[in-house]
Amino acid sequence: MSEFTEILQKYWGYPAFRPLQEDIIRSVADGHDTLGLLPTGGGKSVIFQVFALSRPGLCVVVTPLIALMKDQVENLKRRGIKAQAVYSGMTRGELKVAYDNITWGDYKFLYLSPERLMTERFKERLDKLNINLIAVDEAHCISQWGYDFRPSYLKVAQLRELLPDVPVLALTATATPQVVDDIQEKLLFKSKNVLRKSFKRDNLTYKVRFEEDKTGFLVRSLKNSKGSGIIYTRSRKKTREIAEMMQKAGVSATYYHAGLSSDSRNLRQEGWIKGKFRIMVATNAFGMGIDKPDVRFVVHADVPDSIEAYFQEAGRAGRDGKKSVALLLFNNSDKVKLKKGLADKFPQPDVIKRIYEALGNYLQIAVGYGKGLSYEFDLVDFAKKFQFSFIHTLSALKILEQDGYLQLTDEVNRQSMVYFRVNRDDLYKFQVDNAPFDAFIKLLLRSYTGMFTEYRPINEDILAKRAGVKIELIYKYLNTLDAYKIIHYIPKTDTPFIVYLCERVQASRLTISKDNYGVRKKNYEKQVEAIIHYASSNNQCRSTILLKYFGEKNSTRCGTCDVCQGLNDIGVSNTEFQRISNDIRMHLSRKPLLQHELFFNLKGNEDHIHIVLRWLLDNETIVKRIDEKLEWVETGVAYNDNTD
Repeated sequence: MSEFTEILQKYWGYPAFRPLQEDIIRSVADGHDTLGLLPTGGGKSVIFQVFALSRPGLCVVVTPLIALMKDQVENLKRRGIKAQAVYSGMTRGELKVAYDNITWGDYKFLYLSPERLMTERFKERLDKLNINLIAVDEAHCISQWGYDFRPSYLKVAQLRELLPDVPVLALTATATPQVVDDIQEKLLFKSKNVLRKSFKRDNLTYKVRFEEDKTGFLVRSLKNSKGSGIIYTRSRKKTREIAEMMQKAGVSATYYHAGLSSDSRNLRQEGWIKGKFRIMVATNAFGMGIDKPDVRFVVHADVPDSIEAYFQEAGRAGRDGKKSVALLLFNNSDKVKLKKGLADKFPQPDVIKRIYEALGNYLQIAVGYGKGLSYEFDLVDFAKKFQFSFIHTLSALKILEQDGYLQLTDEVNRQSMVYFRVNRDDLYKFQVDNAPFDAFIKLLLRSYTGMFTEYRPINEDILAKRAGVKIELIYKYLNTLDAYKIIHYIPKTDTPFIVYLCERVQASRLTISKDNYGVRKKNYEKQVEAIIHYASSNNQCRSTILLKYFGEKNSTRCGTCDVCQGLNDIGVSNTEFQRISNDIRMHLSRKPLLQHELFFNLKGNEDHIHIVLRWLLDNETIVKRIDEKLEWVETGVAYNDNTD
C-alpha cells in the first residue's frame, strides 16, 4: 500500500483512490508542475490534501469561493487536520491571529482568496513558512479565455517567483484546449504537464427538449418522477413561482437564491440534502460545494450563457455513478434572451465609469484611498439609490474586477465570530472579579472550542436556548465582554464585500482595457453561440458536442441522449451503428474515397449506412474535401499528456 493510500484511508476512510487521483499526486510528488482536469465531482480537493499531508510543511490553496473555502477548512478540522482560511472581509484582528497560527501553529493548509495573495501581511510571513505545494483550485479563473476570469489569480505567478522550487498543482473541471494552454503559461509551468480524465459521464444522459410552456412541463413530468433533483432558472422570482407550482401539484419542493437570508438558505439546503425536500429550484447561486451524490436529475429551465456553466451545473447529477438525467428546456425566446444578454453583460464604457464614480461616493472613499480595504456592500440598495439597472451594475462591477480595480466577493453568509483576547489565567481572574459574567463565559467555553487560538463561529440562538434566556441578553453579554476586551465579537452579516484592489481614481482616468472589454465581449459571443448550437442541434450526439467543446475529439456517440435515441427509433441500434462506423473508418483511414466508392466497399442495410454516414458528417468525424472525396479526420486525444 502506498503512503498516499494510507493517508487516504486514515483521514477519509476510502479504500482506494478514484481514477487519476493518485497519478496526479505522484506527478506533484516527483516535483512536476501539474494541471489536473477532472469532471465535476471528480474529487479534486482530496488530491492536494493527501499530497500535503504526506510532506512536512504548509500547503497554500488558492480558491475564489469563500463559502467553499470555509467549508473545506471546517471539514479538515473535523478530521483533526489544522487548516486556516484568509479572505477579504476579515478584520485586522482576525488576519493577525490567522497569520500567527500558520507561522507558529504547525498548520497544514492555508486557504487564500486570490486577492489576498502577495499582500504585505502575507509576504512578510512568507520566509517563515515551509510551503510544500501551491494548489490552484478553479484554475480556469486565471485565463481571460475562460468563462470566469479573475485577474487576481495572476498573482500566483508572482508567488511562484518567490518560491521557485515549490511545485504548482492546478485543478479545474471546465477548460477548453485554449484555456488549458493558457493556464500553464500564466502559472509559469516549467514544462507542459496535463493529466486528464475524460469528461465523459457514462451514467449521465443529456437531453434537450423544445418546450414553450416550461413550467407546465416541469410540473407534469416531475409530479410522477422519482429521486432528488435540481431545477435551475436565471430568475429569483421564477425559483419561487416554480417551487410553489410544484407544491400545489403535490411535489415536495423548495427554492434558493442569493437574495434569501443566510438562515433561510441554510435551512432549505439542509432540508434538500437530508431529503425533506425532493426538488430544489434555484439560481446558479446554489450547488457549488454541495456534496449530494444521489441527485437523479438536473433540469435547466433557462439556458445558461456558456457550455462551461451548463456542464458544471448538469454534472451535479449522478455523482454516485447511478443513471441520471441532465435536461435542458429550450425554445426560440431563449435565443433572443441570450443575445440580449450581450448588451447586459457589457454595458457601455461611460455607464461603467458612472457606476464606478457612484460606488466611491456610496462607500465614502476619497480619490487616492481605499486600496486593500474591504467594505460591506448592498448591491440592491446601491443600484436602487443611484437608479442603475441591477444587471448593468453587476456586469460593470465584473468588468472593473477584470481590469483589476476592485472585487465583489461571494461572501453572503458570515457567521458570528468570537476570539478570546486574554489567556486562560487572565480569564479566570476576570471571572472571579466579575461573577455576573461567570456563567455566560462557562456556557461559551462549553459550547465551542478553539476560541483561544483562532476566531470560531458561534450561534447566538443556540446559546440563548441553552441558557434559557432571551437572545437580547446573549447579545448584551457578548458586546459587553467585547467592550471589556475579554473577547473580540464580530456579529454575523449577510452582506457581500467590495474590495478595492487599488486606490480610487477619478472616473475620467478609469481605463477600460481593450482586452477585457472588446476581446472578452467577442469571447462571450462565441460562448453564447456554442450553447445555442448545443441546444438547437438535432443531429449531433449531445455528449459528443460537449466533449468536443472541451477538446475530446475521439468520443463516440453516447447512445442514450435524445439525438441518439432518435437513431435507435429508426432502427439503427448502438451495435449496428458502431459496426458501420468502424467499417467506414477502416476504409477511409486507408485513403479518401468518393461516396459511391465507399458504398461499394460497405456491407449492410443501405438506408442505415446513409444514416450513419450523415451522422459522421454532421459530427465532423469525416469531411468532404474539395475533390468530393470523403476523409476520416477524427484525431485522438492523449489523456496523459506529459511532455517536456
